[in-house]
Amino acid sequence: MQICEYGDPASDRVLLQPVDDHDLAGIETEVAAIRERTADFRLIAVKVNDWNRDLSPWSAPPVFGNEPFGGGASDFLNALLSLCADRSKTYYIGGYSLAGLFALWAAHETDAFFGVAAASPSVWFPGFATYMQTHPIQAERVCLSLGDREEKTRNPVMATVGTRIREAYDLLRGRGTDCVLEWNSGNHFKDPDLRTARAFLWLLNEQE
Repeated sequence: MQICEYGDPASDRVLLQPVDDHDLAGIETEVAAIRERTADFRLIAVKVNDWNRDLSPWSAPPVFGNEPFGGGASDFLNALLSLCADRSKTYYIGGYSLAGLFALWAAHETDAFFGVAAASPSVWFPGFATYMQTHPIQAERVCLSLGDREEKTRNPVMATVGTRIREAYDLLRGRGTDCVLEWNSGNHFKDPDLRTARAFLWLLNEQE
């Protein structure tokens, strides 16, 4: 497992984030944005080898392009949990796009994470709305965010993202989870590093 670490290695607040090369290109900006509010965090960025395979909770046909979703999230989650062995620390999981969906799914599968930073998560993923309805989340805090133009797409599956994230927010709030839904300006590709930073900061109670 390839990891990159940032922040204070002695901190009791540990942020775990699945990343690809694009995320790593902006990770310093994300870390700097978090540092503006707090120095008390340790961020572990975990490189994902196969985005569509390792972050998808189950197999699904392609939604864009020709690459299907491989359903390898369980194996990837087991690898991440090896980084959460010290139960004296508080762990948060977060990510952007499909990594945000993975983070949300992971918090339904394990109680290892106190909070979830799901920035522009791919909640359009086939079957995920039903999964959330039938599986209670085990995290206490969830930050959801979405760009206000993300649902304005010609792709019919991805265009459901606005409806699905509103449903997820209502479901989590209705079950007593401390949850917020933040709307950002722009499409899916605008400021992913800063959106992810803001989501983590909300979990850490360090937001503006």
